[in-house]
Amino acid sequence: MQASRVAVIGAGLGGMSAAISLRAEGYEVEVFEKNPQMGGKLNVLEQDGFTFDLGPSIFTLPAIFEDLFKRAGKKMEDYVQLDSVTPHWRNFFEDGLVLDLFEEKDLMRRELDKLPGDPEQHWKELQGFLDYAREQYEVLDSGYLKEGLDGLWEFLRHYGLGKIGRDIDYRPTMSEAITQRISDPAMRSIFEYFIKYVGSSALAAPGYMNMMPIIQFDYGLWYVRGGMYKLAEGLTKLMEEMGIKVHLSADVTAITRDGKAVNGIALADGSAHPFDIVVSNMEVVPTYEKLLGEPQKFIRKLDKFKPACSGLVIHLGTDRVYPELAHHNFIFSQNQHKHFRTVFEKGQLPDDPTLYVVAPTRTDPSKAPAGCDNIKILPHIPPLSDDGSITHDDYLALRERVLDKMERVCTPDLRKHIVTEDLLTPVDIERMYRSNKGSIYGVVSDWKLNRGFKAPKTSTKYKNLYFCGGSINPGGGMPMVVLSGQKVADRIIAHHSRA
Repeated sequence: MQASRVAVIGAGLGGMSAAISLRAEGYEVEVFEKNPQMGGKLNVLEQDGFTFDLGPSIFTLPAIFEDLFKRAGKKMEDYVQLDSVTPHWRNFFEDGLVLDLFEEKDLMRRELDKLPGDPEQHWKELQGFLDYAREQYEVLDSGYLKEGLDGLWEFLRHYGLGKIGRDIDYRPTMSEAITQRISDPAMRSIFEYFIKYVGSSALAAPGYMNMMPIIQFDYGLWYVRGGMYKLAEGLTKLMEEMGIKVHLSADVTAITRDGKAVNGIALADGSAHPFDIVVSNMEVVPTYEKLLGEPQKFIRKLDKFKPACSGLVIHLGTDRVYPELAHHNFIFSQNQHKHFRTVFEKGQLPDDPTLYVVAPTRTDPSKAPAGCDNIKILPHIPPLSDDGSITHDDYLALRERVLDKMERVCTPDLRKHIVTEDLLTPVDIERMYRSNKGSIYGVVSDWKLNRGFKAPKTSTKYKNLYFCGGSINPGGGMPMVVLSGQKVADRIIAHHSRA
């Protein structure tokens, strides 16, 4: 099928990646973004002298981003600069243990001396676990990531049943696979919480998701110089140079269709725009439900693509610095499995959540006035429910529990030193980004529900409708959504020759 004009709905990282990849092959591409700025969840807020990165805070797998710039014949370093972050994480536990994760082996080995028991055993277990994680990463990278595989049948076709049974660890859960290899409870909690990258539960995600530590231990952890939003600005500059037309504050209200094909989009201002191909960076379920008005019988078929968790996103500016914090920190629940079950099985707000805490001024002092700190706190919480059983007052009560935990474990008298604050609930996240029920990470990774797969890049109903972003394989996180944009472009190029 010949085609030349492509509409991309949404200027998140997936949509930007798809637009750049298609334009590099000569397609005419126009991007329609409902917000007045580019980047989707990669967003920024300047308030009272503080600059808060509202969305992603961790940059990993730079080679995926470099490949996107290469497609356009450019070098990433001319648009985006990276600074290494060390330690990768600082981990706080209620019993007083503070343990850092380092890429450098000598520093990591020294940290393990803090644990009870034999340091040599801990080191041997860690190396054995990382070898196992590396095997999982390498086999999945060779097909699922690099080939952009979609779903079980493409998985089987690429790997073969024998290789899947032999090399891909899908039988145990992520947590069970960790327990088999790591004996220390604190180290188990740390590696279970690498699941934060995809907003899921280590009790439900398949064992092969233990590949995630390798993206840090082997490929580093990075910060975008000048702030994470500089990545969105760099990609916007590239799109301008490539002649990609971008419509901001352009709210797409419908995808128009003709039989088994889509033929354009309609905007809130009443205008209609014909296109040969549509790529939706909006999540799959809201696209079908809100832009195409599909019947509930069809929507129910998408139930396996349940939204990943949401979050209570707290941004604080303080009038003092908390040297206890590293750039990235985790403050662990006293019962992490209860936390996972509360959020992902019961759909309730946790009494004692594990907290992700970011203090970017450790790497970039410009993010706060002199003598001040910039702190993001993110507990994972359920996405919005249909019955609205969690109220705004419930979110505010969780905020108090979160601040209590912060003050108890690592930031004394935090409340007294807050001079500015921004708070995002799942309601805000859904409103701002049209994410499915306020999900942050797209589709949950759950072996029983979806075998760990996200939705396919190609529509099962319309031959020229495609998807990218966190609800699409390979899933959430900045490198994965950028990869989804490249891989959906490859599918379009293979099936729709440029007219």
